[in-house]
Amino acid sequence: MDEERTAGDEAAPRDPGPPSGGRDRHETPLERADRNFGELLQELRVTQTGVQILFAFLLTLAFSPRFAALDSVQRATYIATLLLAVLAAALFTAPAALHRALFRRGAKPQIVQMSSRLATAGLSVLVLALTGSVLLVVDVAAGRAAGIAAGAGTFAVCAGLWGVLPRLVRRSLARAEEGTDTPSP
Repeated sequence: MDEERTAGDEAAPRDPGPPSGGRDRHETPLERADRNFGELLQELRVTQTGVQILFAFLLTLAFSPRFAALDSVQRATYIATLLLAVLAAALFTAPAALHRALFRRGAKPQIVQMSSRLATAGLSVLVLALTGSVLLVVDVAAGRAAGIAAGAGTFAVCAGLWGVLPRLVRRSLARAEEGTDTPSP
């Protein structure tokens, strides 16, 4: 990740970054960008593998003997879910393509910022692809009502864990930081 370094970066002022309860990193902006990009790539490795498995599963469904028996709603759900899985895969691989296209251009902070947005969009699309997959499989296996309930449950769990939980933790951290900044009576 050192390809973005420029001459004199070693002498760049150290940025203490956001408040961290005394755990400041004292890193340059490029060091921070390198670290953030590395962390983002680790996150993408986890999600990308899941998307690839989901996509492979969906591809095989169209060639199974039971596929011909799907009704129009199930086929529409299948097609929408397949396309969502493709979109999620594209969003999760876009940071690598962006990095490759801007390699050695001194754009690491911009790459990190855009890659983070792409990953967030990918997670939003992935929750829909997972919801559609569960809806389809449970619909075929146990009926439409069960499929809808399972799909709604999948959406709720993913939205809770990926959206609500981080917001609650962020709010808790903000309260804790406010409490440490307030003088004691």
